[in-house]
Amino acid sequence: MYDSKSNGGKMRGNILLIGASGDIGAAIAKKLICDGYQLILHYHANQAPVKALMQADNQHAILAAYQVDLANESDVKAFIQEIPISIDGIIFAGGHAYYGLFQDMKPEEMEDLLQVHVKSPWLITHHFLPAMISRKHGNILFVTSIWGHYGASNEVVYSSVKGAQNLFVKALAKEVALSNIRVNAVSPGFIDTKMNHNLSAEEAKAFVDEIPVNRAGRPEEVANVISYLLSEESSYIQGEIIQINGGL
Repeated sequence: MYDSKSNGGKMRGNILLIGASGDIGAAIAKKLICDGYQLILHYHANQAPVKALMQADNQHAILAAYQVDLANESDVKAFIQEIPISIDGIIFAGGHAYYGLFQDMKPEEMEDLLQVHVKSPWLITHHFLPAMISRKHGNILFVTSIWGHYGASNEVVYSSVKGAQNLFVKALAKEVALSNIRVNAVSPGFIDTKMNHNLSAEEAKAFVDEIPVNRAGRPEEVANVISYLLSEESSYIQGEIIQINGGL
């Protein structure tokens, strides 16, 4: 754990944000702090963005931040046992991709992506879901990917695990709907994040040229939809994968 803070003010709920150090995760954190939520942040290796979030948190909304490798199952199990408070919502915004030919992937690289994007979210959800069902209140959200719908060459396993996230959302949403647990996802297209900075200028331009709105999306635009899905204004949305892709 990096640090923790107490908050005496009235907040809207406790949200566990997985992947807070990424561009989309940090944008979600900033938006939810403005919305009045309390946050527990997770990050893997990039501590600087999380420190920046905590230093800018004048509302003392960030209760704690944990460094955990989602590829390590035992670390994930230890992490969820450490969280001392009830959780009202979980947002899975973390993870990483692999770019290259499927035939060149090593089995351990495949297993790593499966653990990070599928098995660890299963474990985390499985741990906190019973208490949500008991309280008849909860919200589980995933940030998936356009490739989970359509697939992408050179990102075959990443596309596979993002597709698995989409179906997990749809299936779990049906199972827990009567317990007033909402389960949804957002599926970003080409967003201006560090994850896409591996593309050359020519590759990025070619991608943008295929987008009807003719620009990359912004992390804040993803965060706005997450905020809406957490709110009671979206109370009749269940099991949906909302695409944020500029019409791609």
